[in-house]
Amino acid sequence: MSIKASINATEPMTETPSPYSHLRVNNDRLRVDFEELAQIGATPEGGINRLALSPEDLLARAWFADRIEAAGLFVRDDDAGNLSGVLRSRKTDAKTLMLGSHLDSVPNGGRFDGSTGVLAALECLRVIKENSIQLPVHLEAISFTDDEGCWRSLFGSRAITGLLTEDDIEDRRVDNAPFRAALSRAGIDPRSVFRAERSSSTLAGYIELHIEQGERLARAGKDIGIVAGIVGRTTYRFTFYGQAAHSGTTDMYRRRDALRGAALFIVRAHDAVREKYGDGVFNCGGVTVKPGAFNIIPSEADLLVECRHVNARLMSEMEMMIVQIARECAATHGLNFNSEQVAHVPAAHMNDRIMACIEQAASMLELTTLNLTSYAGHDSQILSRITPCGMVFIPSIDGISHNPREYTPWQNVIEGANTLLHAVLNYTLGEA
Repeated sequence: MSIKASINATEPMTETPSPYSHLRVNNDRLRVDFEELAQIGATPEGGINRLALSPEDLLARAWFADRIEAAGLFVRDDDAGNLSGVLRSRKTDAKTLMLGSHLDSVPNGGRFDGSTGVLAALECLRVIKENSIQLPVHLEAISFTDDEGCWRSLFGSRAITGLLTEDDIEDRRVDNAPFRAALSRAGIDPRSVFRAERSSSTLAGYIELHIEQGERLARAGKDIGIVAGIVGRTTYRFTFYGQAAHSGTTDMYRRRDALRGAALFIVRAHDAVREKYGDGVFNCGGVTVKPGAFNIIPSEADLLVECRHVNARLMSEMEMMIVQIARECAATHGLNFNSEQVAHVPAAHMNDRIMACIEQAASMLELTTLNLTSYAGHDSQILSRITPCGMVFIPSIDGISHNPREYTPWQNVIEGANTLLHAVLNYTLGEA
């Protein structure tokens, strides 16, 4: 088949039928892969426990490498431990289109998160290889190291984009010795992880299939979610300082209770974000109180809070509002206050052309679609800094994720995998 457009083309979508419109993923083969992988790190509750670089994660990596070799694909393992199967183009100087997600999990997580995207990516490569389709790009089905952040969130994709720093490896801010030991046990040299960085000139893009982890597709009765953007995320450490004292003998009206100020802040921040930033998210997921005894007034309350928004300007406004609320709550109770930004990941917008390719693929498959924003972080959020990215979402029952009850009907998995397959063909062969 002649190539109608280069990989960087931006021409409008064509209605010309694709000669490959009949192709579908192998349902039975993909199901066998899914069930076999789900047994690695399986938990009694029906979920999985494959923390990054754990023995279970290493077993999953070995299993994935075996499946890659069985498919006649090239196994690629970079310096950050990202593991891939590659289907090479006849063009030796071709760019690489990556597909995939991650094999690691949160503690006692679900079977679909991450794994579905990796297995669907591998299946797409197998179908394209079996049908002798020659693409102008190399295809790479990749599983990223430590997506879930057991050690360092989105570690593998940050390595590829050159966003890792010495702080991620060395003991400059925290003790990273356990992380370095885990990398070494997995055969990854901590001193070499920076060599995993890739040049944007070598990449054609990245497309990821993932469960929605929310209820919007199910509520709307849609089959496929086309991700338009991924929210920015900022994590802060807020510390309220008061004065410790005997809880029984200190006047209730003269206390400098650090936890009371922190509690007032949490309530006010939740209410303010809901009222002023309907698309924004605020969460406080970590509270540490000192001295931490039931009969001592807290002298210090340390909070880890997170903000999320897809709009960079509104995100900045929301963050400033939250910090101001914290200062006001501290002043109200005679407390001192300190804030520190711990992490920031900017919002990402998905590539318009890849989104169009996903839309056309779903339409050809007679599947309904919904454009939406992802409120969870993904590797595509990181990779979008250096290459065009897109995401295919499939429904999650009751929106449950990071939980053994996480579930997506198998028919939705197959529909998503077929959408991914044809989005790849559209994008690489110029059908959109």
